[in-house]
Amino acid sequence: MDPHVLDLSLDAAALTAALVDIPSVSGREKPLADAVETALRALPHLTVDRYGNNVVARTRLGRAERVVLAGHLDTVPIADNVPSRLDEDGYLWGCGTCDMKSGLAVQLRVAATVPAPNRDLTFVFYDNEEVAAELNGLGHVAEAHPDWLEGDFAVLLEPTDGQVEGGCQGTLRVHLRTTGERAHSARAWMGSNAIHAASPILSRLASYEPRRVVIDGLEYREGLNAVGIEGGVATNVIPDNCTVTVNFRYAPDRTEQEAEQHVREVFADCGVAEFVIDDHTGGALPGLSHPAAAAFMAAVGGRALPKFGWTDVSRFTALGVPAVNYGPGAPLLAHKRDERVLASLINHCEERLCAWLTA
Repeated sequence: MDPHVLDLSLDAAALTAALVDIPSVSGREKPLADAVETALRALPHLTVDRYGNNVVARTRLGRAERVVLAGHLDTVPIADNVPSRLDEDGYLWGCGTCDMKSGLAVQLRVAATVPAPNRDLTFVFYDNEEVAAELNGLGHVAEAHPDWLEGDFAVLLEPTDGQVEGGCQGTLRVHLRTTGERAHSARAWMGSNAIHAASPILSRLASYEPRRVVIDGLEYREGLNAVGIEGGVATNVIPDNCTVTVNFRYAPDRTEQEAEQHVREVFADCGVAEFVIDDHTGGALPGLSHPAAAAFMAAVGGRALPKFGWTDVSRFTALGVPAVNYGPGAPLLAHKRDERVLASLINHCEERLCAWLTA
């Protein structure tokens, strides 16, 4: 049998193993995209489109609502952890088991086994999530074919250990530059030390009290932190430049403009000579107030949690589609050499999603 042919009659755990055994490191997803496209085109109830290595399949049943189930095809570089293996304790090991081929397997199983769901469904499989944002396949599809991603509610099957995580934080990274005058360190009074000039920035960060905000019953905690500092020319030179890199993780009730303005205000009187935005991506509101989300929570059970970190639910929010994260992998095991997922939890997530879509 062709190792790149996917058997969608396998249970979700066995299908995860098959997906792991098709390597798909970022930028090299084509064999897996080909296999996913072929498997989906064999299902007569789906319309399948492809853009690059991004595959989108949709039902067209005329239901009152449309739900999007999405996941990325790529993994981080393999670390001697392919092919997959199942241990005696029921854990499936291998690159991508957690992040996020177990989620992809659940999507494929739903696509294969729920031909007449109570809501129209869109299945999205996209490339290059684990690398630079400008390469992200979901972003490319959103730009080229936004109609493919239309929906009333979305579930991103990122690893959440089987818990619903609402929305996501925004993330802003800025470089704060201070300046001075270069001089010989033996005659420091002849110059002005740019590293010393950064002390008000560090002092402001040390005293900063991050905000907590409750949205849809979820408490998001913000954070403003120095994550790097660079300065100095040589050990005998007073430096004339210093850069403090600051990362702001903010609650999704702030817009990108509001987040940037807040950071500028925090450091307004700290002697910053230059404020340079290095990276900025907005957050996503949890969307738990939507009727489809309420039905989803009732089906999967448990208590919704806030998402600390950024995921592609932000892209759906930008398209006007409320979204949550829900998948079988454990986030703390993502990207690790010993990445693994509990096989029974993969099957459980499939059961819960099918129950929601057939109730």
